Amino acid sequence: MSRKIIHTDKAPAAIGPYSQAVRVGDTVYLSGQIPLDPATGLLIEGDISAQARRAFDNLKAVCEAAGGSLCDVARLGLYLTDLDNFAAVNAVMGEYFQAPYPARSTIEVSGLPRGAGFEVDAVMVLA
Repeated sequence: MSRKIIHTDKAPAAIGPYSQAVRVGDTVYLSGQIPLDPATGLLIEGDISAQARRAFDNLKAVCEAAGGSLCDVARLGLYLTDLDNFAAVNAVMGEYFQAPYPARSTIEVSGLPRGAGFEVDAVMVLA
């Protein structure tokens, strides 16, 4: 099966040897998005809610570049450097997703690229 590389200027460029997303058949594997400003490539300023919104906006842009939307996301992975921020991130996620919600894991990590406090990755299935 062939792979199609997905890229958009509406989300930050990859900061390593990876693609923003890869489509294989009807499945799109979206790389992790941290709260980088797509125009500058710099980490945004603000609290964890602002960071989560920027990361979800970046994820949304890559979903759209792949021909889908956040409604097509089947699975999310959330990564926080402090699980005390779980409720705030959960509230922001509620601004971007409606029932039926995607499957999800939430993991506390010791660090994220560029000193971010939040990262999100996803798997999207297109019909």
